[in-house]
Amino acid sequence: MKILVVDDEQLARARVTRMLTTLGYKDILEATNADEAIEIVRENELDLVLLDINMPGVSGIELGHELKYLKNSIAIIFQTAYQEHALEAFEIGALGYLVKPFSIDQLSTTLSRVVKQKESEGSYKLMSKNGEHYYLLKPEDIFYVKADLTEVMLRTSSGFSYSSQKISDLENKLKNYGFIRIHRSYLINPDKIKEMITIEQSKLRFSFNGISDTIESSKDGAKEFRNLFSN
Repeated sequence: MKILVVDDEQLARARVTRMLTTLGYKDILEATNADEAIEIVRENELDLVLLDINMPGVSGIELGHELKYLKNSIAIIFQTAYQEHALEAFEIGALGYLVKPFSIDQLSTTLSRVVKQKESEGSYKLMSKNGEHYYLLKPEDIFYVKADLTEVMLRTSSGFSYSSQKISDLENKLKNYGFIRIHRSYLINPDKIKEMITIEQSKLRFSFNGISDTIESSKDGAKEFRNLFSN
């Protein structure tokens, strides 16, 4: 497991890194602030971030939102000297919350829980944002996904929000939840479909229960969709 430790205090980083090494984790990176953490997350395939909440400038809570937005699959454990941020931490989707000074046994227990939760099925949630607002979406909340330049748009009953992931990456993650690629720019949740009509070149136009949007497949996407549901 590849781990990033984020803390503005050198002694605190060294202590956590030492405990992780003692527990057998060898692939450990460190960051002193939000900018460094974001750069490391962009350049590395990380499994876990141990993130201090009380840092100057950008707080750990704000940074946690941004890291989950950049790479939703990253697990986050918050570490802090205070209890009052726990609710905010878990709203982000944090898998652990350690109050300083925590022991190596407490760290080990939290890491074991993280590994178990990451391996469990049906726990996938997707971090998205719209302006300054962040959302933690379940796959069943999403009607469809639309590619939009360097981002994707996620349509829920509340409107659109955005993720920095590529539509091809989301296709691989959401296919386990039934999503189907009907166009180079669209993934669709078949559980949300109200009806389909055939349009020119045998393409399909989809409408949905609960929203007024319609989207259209490509010719190949319509063929693939029909093949999936043909007897």
